[in-house]
Amino acid sequence: MYKYDKYDQAIVDARVEEFRDQAARRIAGALTEDQFKPLRLKNGLYLQLHAYMLRVAIPYGTLDSRQMRMLGHIARKYDRGYGHFTTRQNLQYNWIKLEEAADILADLASVEMHAIQTSGESIRNVSSDQYAGAAADEIADPRPWAELIRQATTFHPEFSYLPRKFKIAVTAAEEDRAAIRLHDIGLKLVRNGAGELGFEVYIGGGMGRTPFVAPLIRPFLPAEHLFSYCEAALRVWNRWARRDNIHKQRIKILVHDLGQEEFTRQVEEEWQAILPNQSDVPMVEFDRIAAYFVDPPFEAGAPDEIDRSDPDFALWVDQNVVAHKAPGYAIVNISLKPIGGIPGDASAEQIELMADLAERYSFDELRVTHAQNIVLPHVRKADLYALWQTLSENGLAEANLDLISDIIACPGLDYCSLANARSIPIAQKLSQRFGDDRQREIGELKLKISGCINACGHHHAGHIGILGVDRKGTENYQLLLGGSGAEDASLGKITGPGFDEDGIVDAVEKATQVYLDRREEGERFLDTYRRVGMEPFKEAIYG
Repeated sequence: MYKYDKYDQAIVDARVEEFRDQAARRIAGALTEDQFKPLRLKNGLYLQLHAYMLRVAIPYGTLDSRQMRMLGHIARKYDRGYGHFTTRQNLQYNWIKLEEAADILADLASVEMHAIQTSGESIRNVSSDQYAGAAADEIADPRPWAELIRQATTFHPEFSYLPRKFKIAVTAAEEDRAAIRLHDIGLKLVRNGAGELGFEVYIGGGMGRTPFVAPLIRPFLPAEHLFSYCEAALRVWNRWARRDNIHKQRIKILVHDLGQEEFTRQVEEEWQAILPNQSDVPMVEFDRIAAYFVDPPFEAGAPDEIDRSDPDFALWVDQNVVAHKAPGYAIVNISLKPIGGIPGDASAEQIELMADLAERYSFDELRVTHAQNIVLPHVRKADLYALWQTLSENGLAEANLDLISDIIACPGLDYCSLANARSIPIAQKLSQRFGDDRQREIGELKLKISGCINACGHHHAGHIGILGVDRKGTENYQLLLGGSGAEDASLGKITGPGFDEDGIVDAVEKATQVYLDRREEGERFLDTYRRVGMEPFKEAIYG
């Protein structure tokens, strides 16, 4: 994984001291909240319902044990003993005191971490496939490209005053585990007929108030021109974005209004104009970055068999363990979705335990997933049973990856000042309702919950999505069906009138029963929905 040089460290250290002065002036009353707000947002600090929330950047979701332990330390010392892993592969602390915020940033800087550009109108944390560098199905490791984008865009003057936040994702496999078509820019590493490495470029995706699946803007972009092409797209957006209307400022609105063909024409024209300026990052710099992402020293001839004699262990392997590119190794998903728990939350003790396990079993590396779980990317198959035993003893061995209880949920009205309804209690009730053998009978079903239209819980992309709304002062929940954030990306459709808290849980049960009654051999919930359409589900849900 990438390691800071002296310039990286100097930038982050300087930002800590700059913010320390800003926070001190706010506490002393020399800055008003309106004056302080843009300053704190540049450092990932939000003011929520009950306290400040700090969002920590975890670039493309990659951590080492030293960094993970620091996250546990901060949870214990400055928060209430836990952290919340997010859908952008970051981590949030929900109970931060302003007086201590700069100290937290200093602690983060000591392990090559920060909160820069995790909020505000900036290019946010660049996300990627949580299995990058380990997956058996990728054509190349996408993380060096994600790191190049991160470095090239941080504090870049062209991107210092964007109309709105901007999100980029990079992947390199046919199976899209990074939801690239629901990003402002989605990038997929591919090879052309000559074997040359390049990118499929998707622009204009996103969720929120006006969701769109990004169209393919360029089927093949030579890899060496990645930065200049992204710069051209951002320039076109900067030129035409509706800065007068917050609801129409995202690039997805511009792509929709101009149309795919015209937007593409303008980006290509802008790209040709800036190419002579040689604004692309030199490939020698990419090579420098890529050197940090070489494979760990895998053991040659590592045993490839797994003893499945323990049925509980075998169930966990089948559900949470994924094929690795190296013989004798596996990718392990650690579920942060215990039955009845809060999706994405981990205690300080669990965070520190996962750091220990990464150091012991996974070449000192962890990944945060956009589904709010944790991955150990490089585990010897011979170590799986011992690892599982430790996870089981610490409430981290729920065998539910991609099942209905593996719920994505935003913090909702329990924490967020933008939310209209609570998400957490709905997630807890649903996991309790389905967290028995029924979820295995149902199979793959991605359920996602947002507490407001901003869609931090990705409800548009759920096979089943739930959106919390305010209905005349009462929390109400809309049910959506048919969404996907994967390579078959689609947006969920609202079934009809909303429900109260208990009603939405019953509605989900009715929808799953329609699937069980109507599915054909090998069909997922999403496949059956697409085949039979909305009507059978509506009839069962509303009678």
